[in-house]
Amino acid sequence: MNESYTITTMVIENMTASYVKSGDLPVLATPVMIGLMEQAASYCLKTQLPEGMTSVGTEVEVRHLSATPLGATVKVQAVLTELSERRVSFSLKAYDDAGLIGEGSHTRAIVNAERFMEKAENKLKSE
Repeated sequence: MNESYTITTMVIENMTASYVKSGDLPVLATPVMIGLMEQAASYCLKTQLPEGMTSVGTEVEVRHLSATPLGATVKVQAVLTELSERRVSFSLKAYDDAGLIGEGSHTRAIVNAERFMEKAENKLKSE
C-alpha cells in the first residue's frame, strides 16, 4: 500500500461555501475540503487493490480550522495509519499558503465493487 497521497489544487468558485450552499462566503467549503481529504485517501489505495476491489468511505472526523479564499492553493494529504484485512485508517491534513487549515481522520472499507453496487441497487427494488 502507498503510505500517503497528496492532492494540490487551487480554490475556484465551485469549491466555495457560497457555491455549494454550506455557507454564504466565497471561501473553501468544509464539505469540499472533506471531499479532497477522502479523495486523497481513496487514491492512496486505488492502485494497490486487486481487480474488482475498491474502497468506500465509512467514517470521517474533521476540524476545519481556517478559511481559505478564492485563488489560494490548497494541499491535502492522507497518511495511512492503520491497515487491517478490510479496513484502512488515515490521518488527514489540509494546508493553504498560510498554514494548516484542517485536520482529522478517515476510515475506508475495502469492498468488492460489483457486490457493493448490487446491494446498493437492490434498495431500489425493495421499495
